[in-house]
Amino acid sequence: MTELILASASPRRRALLDQIGVAYRVIPACICEAVQAGESPVAYTRRLALDKASACYEKLGNSLAVLGADTSVAVDGTILGKPENETDAINMLMALSGRTHQVITAVALVTPQQQEVIHVSSEVSFTELNETLCRAYWHTGEPWDKAGSYAIQGKGAVFVSTLWAVIPVS
Repeated sequence: MTELILASASPRRRALLDQIGVAYRVIPACICEAVQAGESPVAYTRRLALDKASACYEKLGNSLAVLGADTSVAVDGTILGKPENETDAINMLMALSGRTHQVITAVALVTPQQQEVIHVSSEVSFTELNETLCRAYWHTGEPWDKAGSYAIQGKGAVFVSTLWAVIPVS
């Protein structure tokens, strides 16, 4: 059986693979995550997932299956990355307050035979937030390394009023 390499240090990605019983080894990929001019949130997320998998694949000598993934949060076509500090996180959360935004997750698999990228886009609506609530959430430590400054699978779930997943068909 070919060993799977996870090109991510994300505890959430490891937990998902553990949950479904996939054997893997973690070798995080280090890539530039800058948005390219004119790049849509979906194209950006798909490119990062593939770049992570491809960079790790090349580093290992092109012989193992490598899984790369990325998640982005976008509102009005603007990609919200990971917050740089508390002020940045509060500004992002307030930009999402009372609004609907997109959460895009892309997964790329690179093997000696092929490379594939898939993605899912979810529409997430937040309740109205205030700065005090956002600041309290920041101090839980959860938003620090999360796109859009929140974790829907964690404490950030309380901000969500509705969620729709849209799975593209190729």
